[in-house]
Amino acid sequence: MNPTLLLAAALPPGLVSFLPFVVIIAVFYLLLIRPNQNKQKQWQQMLSNLKPGDKVTTSGGIRGVIMSIKDDAIQLRVPPDNIKLEVVKSAIASVTTDEAAK
Repeated sequence: MNPTLLLAAALPPGLVSFLPFVVIIAVFYLLLIRPNQNKQKQWQQMLSNLKPGDKVTTSGGIRGVIMSIKDDAIQLRVPPDNIKLEVVKSAIASVTTDEAAK
């Protein structure tokens, strides 16, 4: 006998019609929500590990070196004229410091 028919016969009829929706929700969670949560955790970890001297890129595309860190703001030195900018921490998109150079 077909195993699918055995499973369908063992479950109540209401549950069998509800099962595809549960599977769709599980697939959405595994493919869309979970990877996004992991990415958000990595970004928060990166923000908490920032220190003066790190080279960073903001979400607006500005690259600079961190001069100082306050509670929610970071002061950047931007070349070529060593302009000082203050940006919020959440504007930092990535750290571009070479780990191999250290």
